[in-house]
Amino acid sequence: MTNHKIAVIVLAGGQSSRMGRDKALLEIEGKSLLQRALDVAAVVTPQVYVLTAWPDRYRSTITQQSQFLVEYNPGSGPLVALTQGLTEIVADWILLLACDLPLLDAQIIQNWASQLTAFPPSTLAVVPYQNSRWEPLCGFYRQQSLANLQSFIDQGGRSFQEWLNQIAAIPLPVGKKEALMLSNCNTLEEFEQLKSVIGKC
Repeated sequence: MTNHKIAVIVLAGGQSSRMGRDKALLEIEGKSLLQRALDVAAVVTPQVYVLTAWPDRYRSTITQQSQFLVEYNPGSGPLVALTQGLTEIVADWILLLACDLPLLDAQIIQNWASQLTAFPPSTLAVVPYQNSRWEPLCGFYRQQSLANLQSFIDQGGRSFQEWLNQIAAIPLPVGKKEALMLSNCNTLEEFEQLKSVIGKC
C-alpha cells in the first residue's frame, strides 16, 4: 500500500454502442471486465467506486468492498464523470480507470501509484502518455484539480487531451508492457484479440 490516500473510480457509464452489448459485463476466465478492473483497483486502495448510471445492472457483479457512485449526468463523458468523483470523494488522488481495459496490470498501476509522493504539490495530474496523446482513463488526478477542471467544463470544455495539455500534468512514460496494458476494446473483434493475448500470458 502507498502512504497517501488514493481512491479509485472505475467508469461503467458508456453506451457500448460499437460493441453491441454492455462491455463491462463481457467475461474473461469467468470474470467480467468490470470485476477485473475492480480487482486491480483493490490492490491500490480499499477505497474503490463504480461510477455508473445503472447500479442495479452491476450490483451482482461487483466486489463487496466496492461502492457505487450514481452518475448524475449520464452520457456527458468521462471528464464530467471525473468532476463528480472529485466532488463526492475525499482522497488526495483519484485514479480513474475505464472498465474496458482487459489487460490491466496491478503491478504497473501500483508502481505508478508509489511515485505520486515524489511530485510537487503543484502537480494536478499524473497520466500515461504515448504517441503524443494522454491516456486519461488510466490516470491519477489530484483533489486540487477540481476547481480548474470545473472551470474548464463551465467554459464548454469536454476534451481530456485539451485539459491535460493546459494544466500541470506529469506524463508517465509508456513502454511496451504498459502500452499493452492500456489496450482497450470497443468492438467484439478487439475484445477477442485482447482475450487471446491474456490466454498467452
